[in-house]
Amino acid sequence: MRQSPEVMSALALTRFGLGARPGEVERLGGDAAAWLTDQVRAEGAPNPDEALPGTRDRLDMFRSYQQERRQRQRTQGQAAETPMTEAPMAQAAADPAQARFDAARMARRDLRQDVGAEFLARARHGATTEAGFAERWALFWANTFAVSATKFQTGLFAGPFEREAIRPNVFGPFDRLVLATEQHPAMLTYLDQAQSVGPNSRAGQRRGAGLNENLAREILELHTLGTEGGYGQADVTELARALTGWAPPLGRSDTEAAFQFRPQVHEPGARTVLGKTYAEGGRVQGEAILRDLARHPATAKRAARRIATHFVSDTPPQALVDRLERTWLDSEGALDRVALALIEAPEAWNPTPAKIKTPYEFVISTHRALGTTPQQIGALQNPLTEMGQPPFRPPSPEGWPDTAADWAGPDALVKRLDWARQVGARTGQADPVAVARAALGPRLGERTLQTVQRAESRTEGMILFLMSPEFQRR
Repeated sequence: MRQSPEVMSALALTRFGLGARPGEVERLGGDAAAWLTDQVRAEGAPNPDEALPGTRDRLDMFRSYQQERRQRQRTQGQAAETPMTEAPMAQAAADPAQARFDAARMARRDLRQDVGAEFLARARHGATTEAGFAERWALFWANTFAVSATKFQTGLFAGPFEREAIRPNVFGPFDRLVLATEQHPAMLTYLDQAQSVGPNSRAGQRRGAGLNENLAREILELHTLGTEGGYGQADVTELARALTGWAPPLGRSDTEAAFQFRPQVHEPGARTVLGKTYAEGGRVQGEAILRDLARHPATAKRAARRIATHFVSDTPPQALVDRLERTWLDSEGALDRVALALIEAPEAWNPTPAKIKTPYEFVISTHRALGTTPQQIGALQNPLTEMGQPPFRPPSPEGWPDTAADWAGPDALVKRLDWARQVGARTGQADPVAVARAALGPRLGERTLQTVQRAESRTEGMILFLMSPEFQRR
């Protein structure tokens, strides 16, 4: 059901974006459709900071870290073999070992700091961008192809993964997004693809190594078809065989690419997945299978429901799901067409907010409402961790959960209230009524408005606004 232009502007900024900044509801001028469609661009979603280190830079940094570790291990081994009568020499040998240890530790610390800088840049971008729909759309796909910094190697590439594999491709063909994500070092390290060796490959016969099916299983279960997509264990194994040889160039390598195909570990022979046989072809064999999976009807069905669930409701209208699925199938997964179908669907504009903000959305929308920008990673990391969504650390390859049941439990709401109190104490003399009106526009209910107006202090009024149903929901 279509609403007044003012209501649609307020809805667009919150439901499809990350919340309104001061004056933004008025700036849309009631033309929410134009604001949304203008963000659907072939070049993808804007990047937080083009000056951040890219994947190749991170690869060089990681290789330097590896070299420091190897030198330390060699030096320690030499010191351990030194006879007791040569104690002074052993001490001398230990000194360079300690120096190398310190260098390696500092390198690891610096790499972790870079990960924090990545997340801070992303949050600052979210708090200030005028393209809120493009940002939310990019974050949705980043969560679909989730990687986690719980693994050190993966954490190094989490930021570049979003900037290089996700954002440029979120409005292009879905098969291009699939290939970009599955071949990125972040995904390859997270799902242990470098450990997968074809048993009948040259390396497999020499070393007696075998398959690792993690990447293949998650591609089928989470990234494309879904658990109801009609695949079986044989399809997982065949896809795993086709993907052998895919690896991140983490070791000593002269390649400048972020992806490496190693033919010596690739399982030879044709592969059959979902009843279709793919001829031997090295790297292109796996790519051909992924393209077909990306265009499969089961992938369209799963993606349509996930999009509708994320943007509109935990139990989305079937008419909306069907509309998105038809668009996906008709366009062969053209994500720009799917995005336009979403924002043009009348079912997406029900004025009743049905989604609970995740902790990240809550924090970013608060900054937007106040017109502030995050300044330090600790000010983000600590509250997000307390609220259950630590930076770049989803709990599994399935990504962050996306329903009210996951984020609106009693303990979770207490954590949000604790943070709202901290924000209220910091905002000092900011007028909570003015902030609420600017952030919510016509979505601000009379009851909430009166509650904020009658607060005993501006600090209390700000807390009541931040914890109001209108602000917590989207």
